[in-house]
Amino acid sequence: MTSAGRPWIPRLIGPALILLPLLFIQPKTYLTLTISGLAMGMLLFLVASGFSLIFGFMDVLNFAHGAFFAWGAYVGYTAMLWINKWSGWATSDSFFLNMIIFLLALMAAGLSVAVLGIIIERLVIRRVYGNHLFQIFITVGTMIVLEELIRITWGPDDEVMSVPQSFIGSWDLFDVVISKYPMIAIVIGLLIYGAMHLILKKTKLGMIVRAGVEKPEMVQAMGHNIYRYFTGVFAAGSALAAIGGGMWATFVKSIHPAMGGEVIIFALVIAIIGGLGSMTGSVVGALIVGLSYNYVAYLIPKGSLGITMILLIVVLLIKPTGLFSEGT
Repeated sequence: MTSAGRPWIPRLIGPALILLPLLFIQPKTYLTLTISGLAMGMLLFLVASGFSLIFGFMDVLNFAHGAFFAWGAYVGYTAMLWINKWSGWATSDSFFLNMIIFLLALMAAGLSVAVLGIIIERLVIRRVYGNHLFQIFITVGTMIVLEELIRITWGPDDEVMSVPQSFIGSWDLFDVVISKYPMIAIVIGLLIYGAMHLILKKTKLGMIVRAGVEKPEMVQAMGHNIYRYFTGVFAAGSALAAIGGGMWATFVKSIHPAMGGEVIIFALVIAIIGGLGSMTGSVVGALIVGLSYNYVAYLIPKGSLGITMILLIVVLLIKPTGLFSEGT
């Protein structure tokens, strides 16, 4: 009997692959690595979803996306310092005040970089719609300029990211060490994914965006100003990258001007694995990359980056368009 006669077989492949590392890792260590991998996946999802959304809706290859990520980290870092200097909320013992200052810093990062994204879209991107080669050249150039602006504004040296007091440390549940911030990152990432899913699936704006992903000409023919939506999508994608940057900076506790270039590779791989233009694909692809990276980094440290490329090759060979279709 073939797998077509056993429809439950494909559904078991994913859980089986997730549980496979248990053959080589102690269960307690496995749980710790799994939580860390899920947190890393949710942070990468925020970056990859913006990249995927911009390409899927606008057909724009935006390699400046990594610079938006870095700008978000630096704006979040500055906002955290300023607000804490005024309020002292980051060093308070109150989890509520810690969360408030953290969310305010993320909002400052998202809004600031959304405005930056609007400026870049109007001045730079709009000139190269429909030409992928020029898009690559001009967005790589934009990324270099934005990185240099970070060095001019904040300096070339690494900075230590402030972490709210309640986010530091770990919980010990039945001898399983669970770091606090990864759990917070997972919850925030899921809330953002849920909000995006509701907007795209349940609102008129979401219907227009999904229609634009599949047939932008039809959206234009219906009387909607497609370029206004292009600007809005680009701003939203930039804001997602910035929020991801702020959360990533808190995860690794440091920032530097070139940090965006390191993450854009992950974002590109995740977008391809999940399927360009698919939010569900972005979150599934990000979780696959985050989990596999952590498992392999523990078992074979030198192979942690290689596993990401292997996953990409396997998906391209099996389904070149990615695991999920556009608009899902």
